[in-house]
Amino acid sequence: MRTISWTTTWYKFHQGLALATILLTYGFNSMKAQAQNCPCSVYNPTSLTTNKEISDTLSDKDIPTGDGGFARDYRVKLNAGEQVAIDLSSDNFDTIILLMGPDGATIGQNDDGPDGSNNSLLFARVKDPGLYIVRVRAFGETGNGQFKLKITKLRPV
Repeated sequence: MRTISWTTTWYKFHQGLALATILLTYGFNSMKAQAQNCPCSVYNPTSLTTNKEISDTLSDKDIPTGDGGFARDYRVKLNAGEQVAIDLSSDNFDTIILLMGPDGATIGQNDDGPDGSNNSLLFARVKDPGLYIVRVRAFGETGNGQFKLKITKLRPV
């Protein structure tokens, strides 16, 4: 009958543990991460320049709103104390415009313009400097299509 000493067992155990640690550490660190093959994209709103009208298209490839519609976001840098007018118009859908602050809180929104049309016009005064989000969306499931958007910095009177 062969007896194995406690020191031999301890030595072999720790030798195996050390080898496992080395394999796990270097094995996992040398493995390359594989990205999922998904059609998703990273949220990256388009930069918007003030006092310049843009033409764009709202589609089912944009941000789902949860109520059957879609939204498209634009990023604009605003300074404290500025007053802005945001004008959104479309012949293809009933527009809604939102202005969100740097913290994501809604500063203001407008569904129908003062002229009684389905276009939107929003006036806002900026309290804090930072990057704001202008969100273009359709009312409910009213659709998508081409639109025009302009943010104008207003002059104090």
